Amino acid sequence: MEEPNAWDDPEKAQAKMKLLGSLKDDVAGYDRLVSIKEDLEVLLEMADEEPDPSYIDEAQEMLNEFKERFEAIRIKTLLSGEYDDCNAIVTLHAGTGGTEAMDWTSMLYRMYSHWVESHGFSMELLDMLEGEEAGLKSVTFQVNGPNAYGLLKSEHGVHRLVRISPFNANGKRQTSFSACEVMPEIKEDLDIEIDEKDIRIDTFRSSGAGGQHINKTSSAIRITHFPTGIVVSCQNERSQFQNKDKAFEELKIKLFLLKKEQHAEKLSDIRGKVTEIAWGNQIRSYFLQPYQLIKDTRTGEEQSNAQKVLDGGIDPFINAYLKWLALKEKPAEN
Repeated sequence: MEEPNAWDDPEKAQAKMKLLGSLKDDVAGYDRLVSIKEDLEVLLEMADEEPDPSYIDEAQEMLNEFKERFEAIRIKTLLSGEYDDCNAIVTLHAGTGGTEAMDWTSMLYRMYSHWVESHGFSMELLDMLEGEEAGLKSVTFQVNGPNAYGLLKSEHGVHRLVRISPFNANGKRQTSFSACEVMPEIKEDLDIEIDEKDIRIDTFRSSGAGGQHINKTSSAIRITHFPTGIVVSCQNERSQFQNKDKAFEELKIKLFLLKKEQHAEKLSDIRGKVTEIAWGNQIRSYFLQPYQLIKDTRTGEEQSNAQKVLDGGIDPFINAYLKWLALKEKPAEN
């Protein structure tokens, strides 16, 4: 980066700067681990020479920090997929369950919003379709941050909620479903040709974010790709042209990933298998009544503090998934 011609190619230079920043973070994380370890060893030597109960609490605090930082580094080593370092485009769709499913979709949207905030990432709302009575029929948003896709790919699939529905007059338990689709934001120039005869472009008035511009102009864009049935829409940008560009970008990514799947020997884990948003296809179940338990059907990871998870505490599930995926993809020994 110190070479005089480093910025002759700005795009390449920015990629190098991003890599440099990531490597510096890795080195700083390792140095901090070494520092904690050395401080802990000194503290234990002091405790041997002069027993003091206060040393126990201090040593435990340092050990906890070491474990936390070590686990974070270990998880980062698992983010080695082709697109793991990309931003993530997330879409939530309400499934079986009517208004209850739409409310569940809005709860998931809130959960991911809190997770994004807790990690210092940023979130850009791209499209939102509200339910007639409550909740969301669908919502699409982009998460920007280091390894956003690598972390959030664990969320791809059907999420099942079991609770006493506030929309059920009889106060009975109800099961509802919402599907989460996660894709990487691929910034490279994709070799995807889209024939104008294969698509329909519709314009409509925004119904989600947009401040004072809501419902004043038909700036929102929906693109339907007939050969695949893929539908993308964007209403977040200020102008129709910006929404159109963003929608086309998303469509190209979906077609690119679909093309990769078709050429793979098995279904790629990039886009995941498309399944019915209903019973038997869930990757994770959220029980709120009669007891609280959230369990991932793939990894077996469980959490009993449901509210903490719904407030964005999904890291245990993400970490468990990355470990599970690494073991799953590990070549079998002869």
